Amino acid sequence: MHVRLATEADVPAVAETVALAFAADPVWAPVLRRADGSTDHLIPFWTPFVEGALLHDTVWIADDGASAAVWIPPGGDEMTDEQFARVQAIVDEVLSPEQRSAFDVLMQRFEEHHPHDAPHWYLSLLATHPSRRGEGLAQQMLAGNVRDFAQSGLAAYLESTNPVNDRRYERAGFRAVGGFTSPLDDAAPITTMWRPVDA
Repeated sequence: MHVRLATEADVPAVAETVALAFAADPVWAPVLRRADGSTDHLIPFWTPFVEGALLHDTVWIADDGASAAVWIPPGGDEMTDEQFARVQAIVDEVLSPEQRSAFDVLMQRFEEHHPHDAPHWYLSLLATHPSRRGEGLAQQMLAGNVRDFAQSGLAAYLESTNPVNDRRYERAGFRAVGGFTSPLDDAAPITTMWRPVDA
């Protein structure tokens, strides 16, 4: 496995990996799924998230985008106002009124539960292309990232939107510290997780 920092040229591949990886996510799939089954909006939706982190030079990829870890450094913004406006335009254009409302509430809940009392790295997205699942790419990359962060004296934080992944995060030293639910009818759980420096 070859891990490196992503460049602007990698954005399309990383956005595709994220879009495919989250297409069946228990939280994001109901919010983003279109009634006609089309998925052409998913890559444009996730692209600003990748580009936002790329401004900090904090997107790590394995095997040229087969897996990606999108991190936000301490004190950094997830994306610019212009980038979020692009996300919001897609939400407003292609999603149903119920989904638009759910997106707004979900973003608010992410922000409300995000810790602000200690400097930390924030894992915005961790994704592996479906064709490479089961190889441990994301797990190895995540372990290396948090080990480096801890060596520099910084903790890490994430929100797990799929309970299946919680144990994988625990293996990297994360522990559940709280949680909330999706605003849609299925009320899918989101677990907030923290990795202390001494994990």
